[in-house]
Amino acid sequence: MSIAGKLTRDGWLPLMPDVYWAVGVLLARFSISQMDVPTRQAYTMAAVRPDERSAAAGVTGVARSVGASLSPVVATVLVGSVGWASVPFFLAGGLKIVYDVLLYRAFATTKSGDVK
Repeated sequence: MSIAGKLTRDGWLPLMPDVYWAVGVLLARFSISQMDVPTRQAYTMAAVRPDERSAAAGVTGVARSVGASLSPVVATVLVGSVGWASVPFFLAGGLKIVYDVLLYRAFATTKSGDVK
């Protein structure tokens, strides 16, 4: 059996018909996955006083790091369970979409200079 067949049969890459699609989608994801970082940083820097900016940047950085460090634990349990292997992919994608929409709504409804 080919690698693509094994990956899709086992549910490792949900919705991907073959390895070429999986690699293409992964590269597309890599190209847009960090688009929220400048927006989040600009919003945070505009929302806090200048003397608190480095602390605010540190707190948001730690919050992202904690989430990134805990997710492999949850994903490992789910991927190791029969029938749950694709759940981490959908869960992570869904959370990212919710995060991006909430960030967009918060940022889009704020006028320049109105953040404080």
